[in-house]
Amino acid sequence: MTTFALDIDDLVKDYGSTRAVDHVTLNLAAGEILGFLGPNGAGKSTTLRLALGLLRPTSGSVAVLGHPAGSDEARANVAYVAGDVSLWPQLTGEDTLTLLAALHGSSDVAYTRELIERFELDPRKRIRAYSKGNRQKVALIGAFATRAPVLLLDEPTSGLDPLMERVFRECMVEARERGQAVLLSSHMLSEVEHLCTRVAMIRSGQIVTVAEIADLQSRIGVEFDVIGRVGDLSGVPGVSVVDTLPDGVRVRVTGAPSAFFAALASRDVTAVHGREASLEEIFLSFYDGAPAT
Repeated sequence: MTTFALDIDDLVKDYGSTRAVDHVTLNLAAGEILGFLGPNGAGKSTTLRLALGLLRPTSGSVAVLGHPAGSDEARANVAYVAGDVSLWPQLTGEDTLTLLAALHGSSDVAYTRELIERFELDPRKRIRAYSKGNRQKVALIGAFATRAPVLLLDEPTSGLDPLMERVFRECMVEARERGQAVLLSSHMLSEVEHLCTRVAMIRSGQIVTVAEIADLQSRIGVEFDVIGRVGDLSGVPGVSVVDTLPDGVRVRVTGAPSAFFAALASRDVTAVHGREASLEEIFLSFYDGAPAT
């Protein structure tokens, strides 16, 4: 029987009459970064807090490497970064990292020093003197330095500049290569698209879909700009017209494109440019009321 790095099974969380998480089931394998997407209030942060054991589920379960969330064994194997970090204002960055390591129970000291350099953090300053981005760096360094098998990240790059976002992505790839599992909740869809092969989308507490990005792209279809005297393509199987261009037409093709290209063969076409759907377009297709099926 497979033991997942993170196993969320039929999870429910109610606050009185409000259901924040509605029968969510997800699993995360070692060496996987799973994107966790949804609009504000969809249930992402609540799910992460349940996975940490900070909240008690109404029903269902969460396990970290087979250990119940919140147990000593689970806590020793998980690290967490929130998007709005609250730290101890009177402590220096170095003192904070030492305290975070002690609270977790383990930390790689040499890797901590390396991360401080890579994230260009001045550890001598007090937390109250840090910008939001620098406070975020402290939390990220503290989490990565634990080498925890499971990382739960909730908007982890909030406040980081583009250069530091690049360092974050590099650290994420390294974590994946080491076999760490990451649940990444982010509104930075380009970041998710860059790091993840699989995403889970949640809306109103319910999972909308869990799928590989490539599979979702195939459902959405491929957009083609067809340049030339194209004529009417609306009757070609799998083809729908998206827009009219000054020198041609933009169409979306779903399924096998053989009929589309066969139709072009008999027309005065000078160029064809194709583009797969971005993760942002896929996301909007689900949350604008027109889900891909």
